Amino acid sequence: MRDLVREASVKLGGLVQPLFVVEGTGIRAPISSMPGIARLSGDAAVAECRELLGLGIRAVLLFGIPDFKDAKASSNYDPNGVVQQAIRAIKEAVPELLVIADLCNCEYTDHGHCGIVDARGDVDNDATVELLMRTALTYAHAGVDVIAPSDMMDGRVGAIRHALDDDGFTRVAIMAYSAKYASAFYGPFREAADSAPAFGDRRTYQMDPANAREALREVELDIEEGADFVMVKPALAYLDVVRGVRDAVELPLAVYNVSGEYAMVKAAAQHGWIDEDRVVDEMLLAFARAGADVIITYFAKDYARRHG
Repeated sequence: MRDLVREASVKLGGLVQPLFVVEGTGIRAPISSMPGIARLSGDAAVAECRELLGLGIRAVLLFGIPDFKDAKASSNYDPNGVVQQAIRAIKEAVPELLVIADLCNCEYTDHGHCGIVDARGDVDNDATVELLMRTALTYAHAGVDVIAPSDMMDGRVGAIRHALDDDGFTRVAIMAYSAKYASAFYGPFREAADSAPAFGDRRTYQMDPANAREALREVELDIEEGADFVMVKPALAYLDVVRGVRDAVELPLAVYNVSGEYAMVKAAAQHGWIDEDRVVDEMLLAFARAGADVIITYFAKDYARRHG
């Protein structure tokens, strides 16, 4: 009877597994702060994608970790870059899998910021958007299904949409990180992606955790610019924002269950303080109950193993 009257549920088809992709072959390097998650070379990523699809997970989100970094993030828009190669390999081997590519510069700059830094040490919004457009086209040519700009530069969704359309990629969708907060929950990710800022912080272009109404404005702007999905990140501490966005818009809504949220659950479970499976089920259900259609989570694979 409880199942009969259940108001919300987690769909396997709505889960997205993030993958960290590195250069080389035969690499599966564990990430110490994220137990169970590893950096994968392209061949290992393909094997992982085959396994994920077999479990019922139908989408992955790729983050690239290049060998070479510079101030202009040149490895990001290299047509043969780490993400571009991974996209081609995955789409060739597992064509039915939806491949989403995170679009940012923080993993590719030697200073760790999400954009191009000017002489004063500030992020240059317009110069960064130009590079994002250039990179988006290389992802599209590689065969990506969805591009997910996470940089929080102003106007980037519209610019990327125009660049894709002008080059004939009208079917490539955009999943906008619309309400991305300057959060302390990103710590383990920065180890995983080697992307911690060398100076300053990202609060000048990521959102203030105190602001909810601003999130609705950011979402509205991204929709006006052509976003196909909108996103709230992080998820767990921002369920009020998720609910507010869900009530305000009809577009598909994604949430990102980020690295810090993952690491806290793993650490507590390893100490025997919580039942990991039950906590994960409860968290993901909370995201769905708040209104999320798409849940990006490092727990996707484990959840599918238990519920597929």
